[in-house]
Amino acid sequence: MNIVLLEPEIPANTGNIGRTCVATGTKLHLIEPLGFDIDEKAVKRSGLDYWELLELYTYKSFEEFMEKNRYPKVYMATTKAKTVYSNVKYEADSYIMFGKESAGIPEEILIKHEESAVRIPMWGNMRSLNLSNAAAVILYEALRQNNFDNNGEHLKLEGELHRHNWEDTI
Repeated sequence: MNIVLLEPEIPANTGNIGRTCVATGTKLHLIEPLGFDIDEKAVKRSGLDYWELLELYTYKSFEEFMEKNRYPKVYMATTKAKTVYSNVKYEADSYIMFGKESAGIPEEILIKHEESAVRIPMWGNMRSLNLSNAAAVILYEALRQNNFDNNGEHLKLEGELHRHNWEDTI
């Protein structure tokens, strides 16, 4: 799986998304300009000690991203979409793109990707969800549809207690 952030502005959101990417074996693609320095403490603090494990790619523009990735199908996460994110079938190597926090994905890009634009339903006149929350919601749906298999690697589906066994009676 691939998460793509177009011109992210808030370092903590990118750090949180980076941590989610590491936890799921997902690649993170950042398209400049960024609203922060990628080495900024806030990014790494949000990503905790996982940041060094992140498979990270950066690009100077959306066009460069498309070219270097051989023009993949990109699911565009936007409040403007007509299709709900859970009503599409995500491929195992899907690219899921989110726009900057203040404006989302520009309509000049969206208009060319109507068939792959997806939205998360929200109540009333809510403008949007937090970027890192939205990325997690859609990424985990894509992973669920692929049986939590990310390019041949299965996510751990069962947890373990630290001081007890589930069979123990307390």
